[in-house]
Amino acid sequence: MKKFDVYGIGNALVDLEFKVSDEFIEENEVPKGLMTLVDDEKQHQLISAIDHHETKKKSGGSAANTVIAVSQFGGKAFYSCKVANDEFGDFYLTDMKDAGVTTNLDGITREDGTTGRCLVMITDDADRTMNTFLGITTDLSTQEVSEADIKDSEYVYLEGYLVTSDSAFEAMKLTKKIAEENGVNTSITLSDPSIVGAFRDRFSEVIGASVDLLFCNEEEALAYTQTNDLMEAREALKKDARRFVITQGKNGAMIFDGDTFIDIEPYKVNAVDTNGAGDMYAGAFLYGLTHGFGYAGSGKLASLASSKVVSQYGPRLKWHEVQEILNHLK
Repeated sequence: MKKFDVYGIGNALVDLEFKVSDEFIEENEVPKGLMTLVDDEKQHQLISAIDHHETKKKSGGSAANTVIAVSQFGGKAFYSCKVANDEFGDFYLTDMKDAGVTTNLDGITREDGTTGRCLVMITDDADRTMNTFLGITTDLSTQEVSEADIKDSEYVYLEGYLVTSDSAFEAMKLTKKIAEENGVNTSITLSDPSIVGAFRDRFSEVIGASVDLLFCNEEEALAYTQTNDLMEAREALKKDARRFVITQGKNGAMIFDGDTFIDIEPYKVNAVDTNGAGDMYAGAFLYGLTHGFGYAGSGKLASLASSKVVSQYGPRLKWHEVQEILNHLK
């Protein structure tokens, strides 16, 4: 019996969410619907230009949202990351503990610096535009990798955004190597189509032909396989991943379980904020796989969970909502 269901590694970011207009996005020349890396000054300029308060502050980062989801559903999760010895770092550590996630931050002396922040701008069409200042998480390295905890996990989950940093990329590769050498299942998310396009060679290197489970959306699948057709993309993905999930927004999801394709029907909702939908999907899916739901059952759980999270603001569900979802599927 492993101690953890999922060991995640990724960027530690404090999410600051604001509701903005399309005009604000255009006037400030922000690429809509994408994640853009910015410096501290640019992020402060945007925050100052927004004329109302943030709607939420949460510990975040893509993989962090996923392992929190695993924990909320009742699984056991570990997270490797890097935060600074500052106010946001204190908040991050406390929030992760409150979410029931074990981290590599317990009992260590954190370095001076600035904890990463993600400015999440939500427009009326429920789209999310992210401007991220990585701060100290840029220096995430192999030092943050915990070999013992990887070995004691059912799955490792690699955040695709880590390919943007040389040292984080090395940490990503080491995590996968340790997992493979010790019979631990490997999973990865492609994270963002613009990142896939810019760092495709690195994704190819870390995925190879050996990743056990790949998560992506339609745009990311097309960008990674360099195709213009989803049917072509899913065939191409078979060469690089033993199993994969392609999320399709309002059209549900497509799962390849290693033998056959499974179509997962969507749950129709009024979306108000798509931030964290993919992260929630992966977290619920991994919880399902590690708790006997199978691929179809995990897909149904993940579809319901992600539909619930997009119907409200923020990338997380409330604890009672998680229980309602589990009860609904019994």
